[in-house]
Amino acid sequence: MKRAEPKRSNGSPVIGHRSQNSASWPDDIYRVIGDQGVRQVTYVPDSGHARLIELVRADRNLRAIPLTTEEEGVALAVGAWLGGERSVLLMQSSGSGNCINMLGMVQECRVPLPMLITMRGEWGEFNPWQVPMSQATVPALTAMGVAVRTVEHAEEVGETVKAALQLAFNTCRAVAVLISQRVVGAKQFK
Repeated sequence: MKRAEPKRSNGSPVIGHRSQNSASWPDDIYRVIGDQGVRQVTYVPDSGHARLIELVRADRNLRAIPLTTEEEGVALAVGAWLGGERSVLLMQSSGSGNCINMLGMVQECRVPLPMLITMRGEWGEFNPWQVPMSQATVPALTAMGVAVRTVEHAEEVGETVKAALQLAFNTCRAVAVLISQRVVGAKQFK
């Protein structure tokens, strides 16, 4: 099925905080989620996922669901699975801590929960508030039984997300793909 290419209402180009060599990684994820039968994509607005969110919102075959907080996405993933649909949760590393308690339900009930997490507090970070959760993301998710995969190179994002979605949906478990700040690009203080 051919997917529509989104355009901003004002016709301006899509500008994200990506490094110059990683312009296509959101498009790679978009293709993978379509190929894997995902129907719902939940997200808290995030500039790291901006391009992917625009692609999802423009696709009539996907339901893009904005959240007020990341743990709502965990609950929606459970509901989607119980309703026979596949879901993916997009978030930033600073929001992963909000999900810790809810991940216990996913672990105990064996619900697939693929999470695509753009990292902050790493490469070239300007905001000191992003560093603590960045350092705690892997240990916290691992402690809750989440399989964690880290991507350091843009060209590996698509294949890593595909493998993570297959693992999540085939084994009914939570899997997180951490997309390095080197791939996403460091924000600049303005």
